[in-house]
Amino acid sequence: MIQNALRLSSFTLILTALFFSSCQKQKEKTVVEAPKERISIAEIEEGIKTYIAQVSAENEGIFPVKDENHDLKMKLVRVHTEYLSNLGPDSHFACVDLVDESGEVFDVDFFMEGKPGEMKVTQTTVHKLNGKPFYSWKQKKDKTWYRVPMEQTDNSLLGVIEGKDSFEFYYTVTVPPLTEKAKLWIPLAESDPFQTVEVLEISTPVEAKKLNDPVNKNTILYLELSPGQSGKDIKIAYSVNRKEKGPYEAPAPDPEVDLASNILMPKGGRFEEIAKEALGPKINESHLIQARALYDYIIDNMRYMKFGDFGRGDSNYACDSKTGNCSEFHSFFISLARSVGIPARFAIGASIPSDRNEGGIDGYHCWAEFYADGKWWPVDISEANKYTALATYYFGRHPANRIELTRGRDLEVSPSPASGPINFLAYPYLEIAGKEVKAPTRFTFQRKS
Repeated sequence: MIQNALRLSSFTLILTALFFSSCQKQKEKTVVEAPKERISIAEIEEGIKTYIAQVSAENEGIFPVKDENHDLKMKLVRVHTEYLSNLGPDSHFACVDLVDESGEVFDVDFFMEGKPGEMKVTQTTVHKLNGKPFYSWKQKKDKTWYRVPMEQTDNSLLGVIEGKDSFEFYYTVTVPPLTEKAKLWIPLAESDPFQTVEVLEISTPVEAKKLNDPVNKNTILYLELSPGQSGKDIKIAYSVNRKEKGPYEAPAPDPEVDLASNILMPKGGRFEEIAKEALGPKINESHLIQARALYDYIIDNMRYMKFGDFGRGDSNYACDSKTGNCSEFHSFFISLARSVGIPARFAIGASIPSDRNEGGIDGYHCWAEFYADGKWWPVDISEANKYTALATYYFGRHPANRIELTRGRDLEVSPSPASGPINFLAYPYLEIAGKEVKAPTRFTFQRKS
């Protein structure tokens, strides 16, 4: 199926000297094979991409993949040249990530036969769906490989609940000791196409007002406190039904928001330089392919570490230290993406533990989305960094076990803090005498039966 231009280069070619002795005790002769042609990883990648492009051009921009269980219409995400392998004499394969029209990401194995320079694709087989394998590989004694069936893996121990989840989520803030008046802003979760949120209770020591964030479509609870409320609890209880989030169609991005700089999440300058360097030749590819390259760049170059000035979602800090928590990972990604024209946005909430049904939650969690091919694509790069087995899953998926509290950065409401827009809002923002003060906050949950 593929032209002679498709070559394989990850296998070492050895010049072998063959020695023959005649029956007549003639002088020994040495016959040396002609050197076999060496080709590069870049050539095999370009060959597969060319093949996919040619087939897609013949099928109205769609690459069809059919095997015994699938009939799919796909687009290229990336080529796994690192997984080129030898299945036997003159038999090889390479892996490619392709996305279906539904937004499902499939890992497809390209099986090839022939010698370097004469390779032809003989079969394409769907290996994984959203990072979960349908089969695995085992090696024989002769060092060749064969395929074995594999049951669907369970990602729950890695924090993922697929499909749907239902739980009650409890948000509790304790007012610290006050000696003067204070102002408090608290996020208020709302329903969207992926989560149905019912507010079961809002308990506040003083009357609360709901504020509207018109740019990011957030609702924020606002309270004016006095010393008499010191030590009092503010409680919000939610009933949440949530479903797993994949790529979805939505209104086109607003360039004034989704391609703009934020205070701690700027674009351009060194972020543009880093993004272009990370992309290399992929700068001419689709936004989907570019976003995957930036996603991989951050996974490869950052470490999840709660040390130093982390937790503010400061892209410059992430760029300098190459460390941080989820806020640094996703802020850095958004700065890089926006710098090369990929719309992207930030959201924050909490992950609900998958391995138990009640108890505390270890703080907030944040994530991102980018826009490509007419859809918004969810990504969770910090989780992919911690659990590399789920790197494919988290490119295009957010699990069902989470709640989104707010979206966006530099949130503007009225009344607003004296310091200006709110960086992002998961924990409450408490202001005393024009300065931010931390308010003790607890997240707990109870999963529904």
